[in-house]
Amino acid sequence: MLSEQELIKSPLFHDISYQDYREILSCFQAVQRSFRTDELIYDFSSDAVGVVERGQAALIRIDEEGVSTVLEDLGVGGIFGKTLAFAGSVGDSLEVICRRPCDVVFINYDHFFSPCGNACQRHSVMVQNMVRLMADKAQALSRRVDVLSRRSIREKLLCYFRQLSQQAESRTFTLPFSLSTLADYIATDRSAMMRELKRLREEGSVRSDGRQFTLRQ
Repeated sequence: MLSEQELIKSPLFHDISYQDYREILSCFQAVQRSFRTDELIYDFSSDAVGVVERGQAALIRIDEEGVSTVLEDLGVGGIFGKTLAFAGSVGDSLEVICRRPCDVVFINYDHFFSPCGNACQRHSVMVQNMVRLMADKAQALSRRVDVLSRRSIREKLLCYFRQLSQQAESRTFTLPFSLSTLADYIATDRSAMMRELKRLREEGSVRSDGRQFTLRQ
């Protein structure tokens, strides 16, 4: 269960008091679980919607040959579920994997859009928050499509870096995951991506220090 301080930062429970938060978990028949690094969180076999309350997870696609690709990085407020997933190719499977120890709240999808018997205000607020999270997810997927639509590794990297720069409102930004995960995110070979990153640094288009990057104007 979230602390009062953590609740303030939770997108799902925005504008919901701590007392209402405790009661709404019962009202929505929510189930809260904790996961260890690399543990399977969700395999898309149920209709539950999951929201990350603490930690870090990732939505992974596994193709017929067993190759894994990161489709989405899921931080605090990250949302996932069968009703929110895009259909992949026949033979592909989707999984949500724990990247860093995390707590996840699971709520049956129907509870969000079926008013409770009391028609309480907190239910309406919860639904509004859920719709906002879904809209954010759609925007994140749109940004991902923009990256993947680029023809070369260089263009994919620069497109993604520009997105992060815009979000940070600065030419300097922090990569939200490791370089290995970045290669998965842009759907390319890690060695080829590292060569392209080296070229970008050598020509001065990008500077980096660990996971911190700076784009040249």
